[in-house]
Amino acid sequence: MGAVLVAGAGSGAGKSTITAGLCRALARRGVDVAPFKAQNMSNHAAVTPDGGEIGRAQAMQALAARVETDRRLGPVLLKPSGGRSHVVVLGEEVGVDDAVGYGDRARALRPVVLDALTSLRGEHEVVVAEGAGGAAEPNLLDRDVVNLPLAAAAGMPAVLVVDIDRGGAFAAAYGTWALLPEPLQACLRGVVLNGMRGDVSLLGPAVRDLEARTGIPVLGVLPHLGDHLMLGVEDSLDLRAPGRPGLGMGAGEKPDRPVRIGVVALPHLANPSDLDPLVLEPSVELRWVTRPGELHDLDLVVLPGTRATVADLRWLRGRGLADAVVRAAEDPAGPHVLGICGGYQMLGVEIEDDGVEHTPDPDRTSSLAAPGVRGLGLLPVSTRFARPKVVRRVTGRVAGGSSAVSGYQIHLGRVSALEDAAPWLSLHGTGDEGCLSADRRVRGTTVHGVLDEDDLRHAFLGAVAAVRRRSFRPSPVPYARALEDHLDHLADWVEAHLDVDAVLDLAHTAAAPEEAPGW
Repeated sequence: MGAVLVAGAGSGAGKSTITAGLCRALARRGVDVAPFKAQNMSNHAAVTPDGGEIGRAQAMQALAARVETDRRLGPVLLKPSGGRSHVVVLGEEVGVDDAVGYGDRARALRPVVLDALTSLRGEHEVVVAEGAGGAAEPNLLDRDVVNLPLAAAAGMPAVLVVDIDRGGAFAAAYGTWALLPEPLQACLRGVVLNGMRGDVSLLGPAVRDLEARTGIPVLGVLPHLGDHLMLGVEDSLDLRAPGRPGLGMGAGEKPDRPVRIGVVALPHLANPSDLDPLVLEPSVELRWVTRPGELHDLDLVVLPGTRATVADLRWLRGRGLADAVVRAAEDPAGPHVLGICGGYQMLGVEIEDDGVEHTPDPDRTSSLAAPGVRGLGLLPVSTRFARPKVVRRVTGRVAGGSSAVSGYQIHLGRVSALEDAAPWLSLHGTGDEGCLSADRRVRGTTVHGVLDEDDLRHAFLGAVAAVRRRSFRPSPVPYARALEDHLDHLADWVEAHLDVDAVLDLAHTAAAPEEAPGW
C-alpha cells in the first residue's frame, strides 16, 4: 500500500507527464499501480464507466497504469468559467464557487480527498499522486488539499519536480523548500529536474549545493522531450507545445501535409484531446484560427468543444469569425465544417440558456443568461440548456454506414433536430445523434472523441480531401496504438533518467493508511 506524491515547484513543471511515465514504468515492471490527483482545475475532462467526470490527465495516467478510470482517481475537479468554477466532487457537479468562496469548500472536502486516496491504496500496491500548481504557495496552504498538506495527512513522501528549461530551477527548488513550514518540508524526499537541454554533467556543482542546503537528494535529471508529441494534454500551457495545432504551421508551410484543417481557438476551449487523432495524421496540417482571414485556404474548419458556448459564440461574432465561417460554409468551393459539442451547438439555429450553463452571479448586476441567442444557422438544430448534465460513454455507428463510433458526452445543451435534419451518427441506446447538412459539407456531434475511431476518421478526411482535390494518406498507426506508444515512450524516458527504484522505495515508506496522521 505504498504511495508517493509528485509535486511541482510551479505550473507546467511536468508533473502530469512524469506521473504518467512513472505509472507506465511501474506497470511494465508488474507493479499494481494507480494514479491519483486530489484536486484538478481544468475544462478537459474524461468520463468514467459509471458516468462520472474526472480530469483528462488522470484518464491518461490510468491508461498508463493499465487500470480502468475511476471517480476516486480525481475526487475534486474544478471547471473554470467566467471567473468562477463549477465544482465536481467524486464525478458529480455539486456547486459553483469563486476563488474566495471555494476556500471553505476545500477545507470541507479534506475527508473526501483522504478517503478516496485511502480507498485506492487499499486496492493497489502503489498510488502515484500528482500535485497541482506550486507546492509552496503561502496564501493557499491553509486550504491546500492536493499538495504537501495532503502528503502530511496521508503520511506519504513527496518528490518535487522543477522545470529547468525555463531557468532558475535551483532557486525554485530551494525557494519551495525554504517557504514550507517544517512539517511539510519533512515530506519532501527527492527532487527531479525536468526539461534539461545540454550536458547534464554541467549541473554537478549546483546539484551538490542544493542537496547540501536542503538535505534532499536529486533523484534524476530528465532531458527535454524535444519534438515528441504530447497526447491528452490538459493544461492550457501545453496546448501550443511542439506538434500541437498552431505552432510553426502557417499558411504555405509543410507542403507534405496537403489536407489543411483550421481549429477555431475558442477562449473557453474544452477537451482539446478531440484534436489528437488529427495531429497524428501525416497528411493533415493543423492551424489555430483566430481571425477571418485565416479561413481562406482551409479544407476543414473545426469548431471544438467549449465550457461557455454562448460566451464563445459572442466572441466569434465580435471577431468577425462567425460571419466568415458562414460565408465559407455557404461557398461551394469553401471548406467543410465540423462542430463538436459546444461547437456543434453554435452551428444550429438557436441556443437557449436561461442561466444554466452560466449560473448568474448574485454579486453582479448583469446576468450571463442568454435566452434565444441566434446560432450560425448552418445546421437545422436548436439547443436548450437544461439539467441534469449528460455525462456518459457512448458507442454506435455512422448513420447508414458501418464505421464504428465510440466516445463520451459531457454537456448541458439538449440539441433537438428540426424538420428534415439528417443525423450523422446512430448511438446504441439513444438512436440518432448529430447532424449533417444537405450537401454533407457541415456536420456536428455532441460526442467527444468522435475522431478516435480510425475507420470513421479516415473515411471523413478522405471524403473531405476528395471534394477538395487533395491527396490523403491515412496514418498507418491506429490511434489506440499511438496512445500506447506515447505512454511507453514516457516510461522509457523516466526509466533512463530518473531513479525509479528510489521512487518506488520512497513509496513503500508511506505510513499505512490506518496509521496516517490525518488532517
